[in-house]
Amino acid sequence: MSPNFLRKAILIVAVVAMPSLAHAGQPFDAKAFQASQAAGKSILVDVTAPWCPTCKQQKPIVQEIEKEHPDLVVYDVDFDTAKDVLRQFRVQHQSTLIVFKGQREVARSIGETDPAPLRSLVAKAF
Repeated sequence: MSPNFLRKAILIVAVVAMPSLAHAGQPFDAKAFQASQAAGKSILVDVTAPWCPTCKQQKPIVQEIEKEHPDLVVYDVDFDTAKDVLRQFRVQHQSTLIVFKGQREVARSIGETDPAPLRSLVAKAF
């Protein structure tokens, strides 16, 4: 294979994969979160666990909401490994969704899987 062919193949894969990655949330990072807050952004903190059936039901709904609100910044928090973040946000259960508008928490939900209330939850940040 020529290097040119390989570059083109990688570029094609990147372009095809990009739309699905654009709305996948991002791992929680304290500095990025603080920067988003300082910028007054609409933020969703999504606390999940890979073994959680409720989280699995929420994920496609959250992804749809991300597509509907391209300005929404979504941070994924792993319930099993991010204990310091859970303490920071006073989270005791996986499948917790916390909505911020800038510095202020505006809504919180635990275990909700109905799209309508989840959309209403996120709408409070706009």
